[in-house]
Amino acid sequence: QLLEQLAGGHADELGSLHDAATDAEAIRLPDGYIAGLIGVEFTADEVRGALAEIGGSVSETAGALLVVPPSWRPDLLDKSDLAEEVARIVGYDRIPSVLPVAPPGRGLSREQKLRRGVAQILADNGATEVLAFPFVSEKQNDLFGSPEAGGVPAVKLANALDATAPYLRTSLLPGLVDVAKRNIARGLVDLSIYELGTVFLPSADRLGSETLPPGAALPADETLDALNAGIPAQPRHLAGLVVGHTVEKQPGLEAVAAGIADALAMVAQTAAAVGVQVRPEQSSHQALHPGRTARLIARGRDGVDTAIGYAGELLPALAAELDLPRVVAVFELDLDALIAVSSDDIVARVIAGFPAATQDLSLVVPVEVPAGEVLDAVQEGAGALLEDIRLVDDYRGTGLPEGRKSLTFALRFRAEDRTLTAAEASEA
Repeated sequence: QLLEQLAGGHADELGSLHDAATDAEAIRLPDGYIAGLIGVEFTADEVRGALAEIGGSVSETAGALLVVPPSWRPDLLDKSDLAEEVARIVGYDRIPSVLPVAPPGRGLSREQKLRRGVAQILADNGATEVLAFPFVSEKQNDLFGSPEAGGVPAVKLANALDATAPYLRTSLLPGLVDVAKRNIARGLVDLSIYELGTVFLPSADRLGSETLPPGAALPADETLDALNAGIPAQPRHLAGLVVGHTVEKQPGLEAVAAGIADALAMVAQTAAAVGVQVRPEQSSHQALHPGRTARLIARGRDGVDTAIGYAGELLPALAAELDLPRVVAVFELDLDALIAVSSDDIVARVIAGFPAATQDLSLVVPVEVPAGEVLDAVQEGAGALLEDIRLVDDYRGTGLPEGRKSLTFALRFRAEDRTLTAAEASEA
């Protein structure tokens, strides 16, 4: 009325305009389709009722229902949409919760079990697992990533979180050192920590790829091969750090300071968990004390020796630069390489039914001869009756010629069928 009075409008009779082109087409819903898709058997009345409730027009045909969706539901386009509506209207609570059954032969791989076993045995012996950032500076990579001085190939991030640490780590030790530094600064001075993680070791002549292929097209095989070739090797390493005292001072007992022996003990625990013999061999590393550095040698199932890492004490000057105590014992080894040389066979020693005979053996050798080589020679010549051998003393001092040292080994002999005499043990 106001439009007619004020705007010159004219009102016709009431009516409607309908475009037949917008009419929804009937959707064929085969019998049993909903049960196959949803996993629930709905009755015919439940299906018809749910479809009618959303405004659909339902009619029956041979082996199916014909459903015309309402005009206000343009989202109903095919039979799967109708099945979803039936499940929603009738109730999702009708859908049972069924846990899938794992097929036989699945579970943790051998490598995963061994890695978990290593982490567990170190934790059982008092070490704490840490998770450090994998981003380090170029100086840290060059110092810890190689035993020799010089640049180490490393992957540099284009959008690093910290501009002072834009490189992916080539060693786990920088992260452990940072963790130790933060803890010591807050008063926790006795630490035994370890980390099991990946390092990133690119080839010196190939760091990533020059260009990235466009995302809208499938790359050619040559492009994919080039991309894969630019991905750095990412082996899993294991590293540990011990600082402070391993035994606190208490009545009747002096404190025991941490040292390289504690790092080697962690290496021995790791080797025992994997089932591989690992021996230390005197060596050098630019970040470690020149007289307290050992290269770690693993003897594989085929008898071949493989260098897998280093153990030692940080250079005192480096420890002072990092605001750490003078003695910081560390180790790092390639855990993937250690597992690779291990054997699937488990060798169990026969339970001894007869007592053992023990002997101590002292040898005077030049100071430059590693104790491990002497131990191997003694073990090889001791015969089949030798059950165990270990170094118990390394003496250098009064009574020995200059440049000589005395190594004392404790040997244990045992026979499976009789009690050994002292003479038999000495002869062996």
